Amino acid sequence: MPLRAVLFDALGTLVALEPPAPRLRAALKGDTGVDVGEAAAARAFAAEIEFYLVNHMRGGDPAGLEGLRDDCAAVLHRELGMPDLERSAVRTAMLGALRFTAFGDVVPALSELSRRGVGRVVVSNWDISLREGLEAAGLCRWLDGAISSAEVGVAKPGREPFAAGLELAGVRAQEAVYVGDSIDTDLEGARAAGLRAVLVDRGGGAPEGVEAVRSLTQLASLF
Repeated sequence: MPLRAVLFDALGTLVALEPPAPRLRAALKGDTGVDVGEAAAARAFAAEIEFYLVNHMRGGDPAGLEGLRDDCAAVLHRELGMPDLERSAVRTAMLGALRFTAFGDVVPALSELSRRGVGRVVVSNWDISLREGLEAAGLCRWLDGAISSAEVGVAKPGREPFAAGLELAGVRAQEAVYVGDSIDTDLEGARAAGLRAVLVDRGGGAPEGVEAVRSLTQLASLF
């Protein structure tokens, strides 16, 4: 059956998170005059990211996202160990420090798929700000849409996000490929949902038996 769409993971596949700790440190110093230090900023952001990954499903609607961001800021504030800092300043600096950039092979790959008439949908474990992040990375113009796990109510490797992505793309599972950077979350989940699954493996070393590409520009060869 002809392939008509590619479904993509986001983080690690299409976009990378720029190191947030230096930006957090600079923002807090500029806004409050307090230098939290490189080590404290890195430690605090690591704790915030860990908390977010466990709790991101709470961000399935605007109110839930605001509450999640408040709690993420509370974790970061606590880990900084500077109670005199205003929580609101920490929250603002935290959000400003989160910046996602597209990998160099992404736009050429999406452009070529678009030229061939292949659908392009993102399905990612993320809160409802997924589209905002993709837009900031300059990718929305190259995509047909995006589905976050939080809005579906189930995280990958559950089948529901993949099913929602297929519905958005307007194709059946047999007509699509899912591309991600995680074997457990992305590839195994996609296969369980009936999709062909491809690992993006920019560094090389994919396990034997796993279909992989070193660059997303190789995806066009699948169609």
